[in-house]
Amino acid sequence: MIGVGVIGYGYWGPNLVRNFYETPGCRVVAVSDLNAERLVRARARYPTIDPVPDYRDLIADPRVHLVAIATPVCTHYDLAMQALRMGKHILIEKPMTGDVEQAQRLVEEAARRKLMLAVDHTFVYTGAVRKMRDLVASGDLGDIYYYDSVRVNLGLFQHDVNVVWDLAVHDLSIMDHLLPARPVAVSAAGLGHIPGEPENIGYVTFHFDSAVMAHVHVNWLAPVKVRRTLIGGSKKMIVYDDLEPSEKVKVYDKGITVNSAPSDGHAPGNGQRYAMLVGYRSGDVWAPQIDGAEALAVETRHLIDCITNNKTPIADGEAGLRVVRLLEAATESMRNSGRIVELSRSGVSA
Repeated sequence: MIGVGVIGYGYWGPNLVRNFYETPGCRVVAVSDLNAERLVRARARYPTIDPVPDYRDLIADPRVHLVAIATPVCTHYDLAMQALRMGKHILIEKPMTGDVEQAQRLVEEAARRKLMLAVDHTFVYTGAVRKMRDLVASGDLGDIYYYDSVRVNLGLFQHDVNVVWDLAVHDLSIMDHLLPARPVAVSAAGLGHIPGEPENIGYVTFHFDSAVMAHVHVNWLAPVKVRRTLIGGSKKMIVYDDLEPSEKVKVYDKGITVNSAPSDGHAPGNGQRYAMLVGYRSGDVWAPQIDGAEALAVETRHLIDCITNNKTPIADGEAGLRVVRLLEAATESMRNSGRIVELSRSGVSA
């Protein structure tokens, strides 16, 4: 039986507690939070769970094998490192850390101690993203041309991170999970409209060595809520709308065909110029069957299985590190008026 301790019972912590509480093979031992009222609520709902005001007592508890961290990102590194040094497996809420150096240190510490380090990239466990992963991996889409996502709404403004770190982290974790290629450079533009506060609008473009481009648009100042991703391939294309109640993923048998023909209409000869003929293909649209299980429930079961059977989680520390690299590079680019930041550079190396 895997003992679980959760640090942080604010916004996301209660969801972690509920799902681990209902996951076979584990038991939630303790919950820690600086807010005494939150601990009272946790104890009232789960009488068998110990409320622990001091997180250090939770980490030191020999009954706790997995520490789940649901606290502000600025605290992730210290909490996770302390827990790793106490021999605990780790689940960290996204983003993994506030910079690449911290993320790298956690990955190295977990590897050295042979402990699981997982990042709560919840979206990769959704039925929609798992289905898209299958479609991309199967080759049904053909060669991937682009990944384009929009994640906008009105608020909720954050004071410690900009909109890219707050919203784009979801899209970057999905992109990292779906695309077979990794970005080699990042360029980004962003603006803040409240003096002294971080950027509230961001446009981030990711460059690849291959003929692939990815773009993410995030915004805290949109009048409507949009959660939509397009993935274009040479054979088929995907539209993923997370706000759709049922048909979240639609696959379009649409695209182009490119043929060459001699520009004068005669048979080609040596040195003859060709005109490119572009044809448009419009086939069926279908919505694949998607697993409706709660993503966090899928994730908690997966993590307990990984600890029990010594497996590597889908969203491991390396995945968390890759996403933090992209976030850090995007922020550097925004600070320098959209200048391209190569991921092979020191500080954001791939």
